Amino acid sequence: MITTTGVSKRHGQLLAVDDVTVDISPGLTAIIGPNGAGKSTLLAAIGRLARIEGAITVGGLDIAATRSKELARRLAILRQDNSTVIRLSVAELVAFGRFPHGGGGRSPEDADHVARALDLLGLTDVADRFLDELSGGQRQRAHVAMALAQDTDHLLLDEPLNNLDPRHAVGLMKLLTRLVADRRLTVVVVLHDLNVAARFADSVIAMREGRVVHHGPAAEVLTGPHLSELYETPARIESVAGQPVVVWE
Repeated sequence: MITTTGVSKRHGQLLAVDDVTVDISPGLTAIIGPNGAGKSTLLAAIGRLARIEGAITVGGLDIAATRSKELARRLAILRQDNSTVIRLSVAELVAFGRFPHGGGGRSPEDADHVARALDLLGLTDVADRFLDELSGGQRQRAHVAMALAQDTDHLLLDEPLNNLDPRHAVGLMKLLTRLVADRRLTVVVVLHDLNVAARFADSVIAMREGRVVHHGPAAEVLTGPHLSELYETPARIESVAGQPVVVWE
């Protein structure tokens, strides 16, 4: 469970997140909204990557009062900007996810987690290649693998589908839903593709101008009237092969 209480964040004169109070239960929650809605800022605040007004707890821990190493054992975050300035192999990058657990990425347990994360993201064959030798999609999957190797029960992903082709985008979302079901994780994903949110999310937080305007089960938030108002563009929901699809008019 993630709880935010009266969370606000300013960038200069801009109020990027405005008095947000939400409870995020275990499952897959998508944060949606137009550009500049505050989605990534809210995610960064939950991950303690931004100074805020208000309070946030993750798994019952007050993030402001919890030691970084302890918090990192409970919460992993993948930011939208995940560029790496040093030259690393894929396996070396993924091993960084194990540092909160004290093995320095080199213990047998660490090796098992790294190998599993590489396998889950389809990166085993390129584990020894350097990141700058990979495609953008492969690098994105490597950073997701690092977050998974951290082995937390709360996972924050900011636009994880960037640079991924349809095969790998669908594969990643199916993986997240499987991990949620198997391990009862709390996964929060910032998404722009509303059809992905409709297909995979258990719940949806819709934001506009820094505020939460809708929060609830995906089917209740992703309606034509809600989306039309949120994006200021007429929309309706159709059913295709039993799946909801957003149609812009």
